[in-house]
Amino acid sequence: MARIWAWARILGGAGILAFLLWRLGTGAFLDGLRVISWPALSLAFGIGVVTTVFSAWRWCLVARGLGLRLSFRAAVADYYKALFLNAALPGGVLGDVDRAVQHGRDEGDVAKSVRAVVLERTAGQLVLLGVGVTVLLTVPSPVLTVLQRHGLTVAIVVSAVLAGVVLVLLACRQLRQGGSRVAAAVRTGAAEIRTGLLSRRNWPGVTLASVVVLAGHLATFVVAARAAGSSASLTRLAPLMLLALLAMSLPLNVGGWGPREAVTAWAFGAAGLSATQGLTIAVVYGVFAFVAALPGAVVLLARGAARVRVALALRFTAPTSPAPYGVLPALPAALPIVPVSPAPAGAAQWPLDRELARAGA
Repeated sequence: MARIWAWARILGGAGILAFLLWRLGTGAFLDGLRVISWPALSLAFGIGVVTTVFSAWRWCLVARGLGLRLSFRAAVADYYKALFLNAALPGGVLGDVDRAVQHGRDEGDVAKSVRAVVLERTAGQLVLLGVGVTVLLTVPSPVLTVLQRHGLTVAIVVSAVLAGVVLVLLACRQLRQGGSRVAAAVRTGAAEIRTGLLSRRNWPGVTLASVVVLAGHLATFVVAARAAGSSASLTRLAPLMLLALLAMSLPLNVGGWGPREAVTAWAFGAAGLSATQGLTIAVVYGVFAFVAALPGAVVLLARGAARVRVALALRFTAPTSPAPYGVLPALPAALPIVPVSPAPAGAAQWPLDRELARAGA
């Protein structure tokens, strides 16, 4: 089932990209590569450093809140590696899975490490969702226009979602009082949310890091928009960019590509801007994100080379265990047996015999 879902995610993202190519052509994608300049690329890379550092700090806070050891330096390196794997491999989440599993193996608790990564990413998504909903409901945008035209339908959908959330919370509350394995998992999850995210020591830092990371993503989008030639104001761009970031959370992509490009093209077209320009901006953002994750490739290569050096060193310097005292090593079966001629009569065969003979003389 997991393999089917993984393929569905990849094929879904590929299908979205194929649809965009069919509708808008290859020009928007090629323009996204042509308009990139070195100053814009350097600025986006610098913003990526800031967002990665604060993301790693957020991970440290959550992991330590759950009782796991994680140094800040290791967290930055592992986060860069995860970003590179997310961008280079299909699915967009394999890097996060890798850093969760590797950290769990180092700490001897893979399950808790996976939950720490899930909580860390969830904190960022909650901040994005809160800011995104607030901006989309207050700033003029295509989303606000749709909400005004279909207010009753939206109200029904929102009410249904809220009712579902309430039912889930009530079910979790009932499960916490039971003695089953599911009840134990619910109690563990609730306790880790309190200690990892909502504790007095953690929530200010986690919130600050999430806000900085979100601001960094929006700044990267602004740099991409300016590089693509858009002169729209920040007030007009903000809801469109937040909508694109929300779309990136959808689990249908190929290395992060797919929903972001589709939603950005639709949002720019619905806002009275060019859909083609929106797609170009999304492509530029994707290139910026990939370049910002390239230090992860350096981390990956450096660690691979270190493992090879250690393996070679162990292979060539490992001492050979001596045979136990009194045990003679076995001779090869194919070793020829050479007859030894008897020594002449009266001749001393060993140095000790010769010394004894001299002494007797």
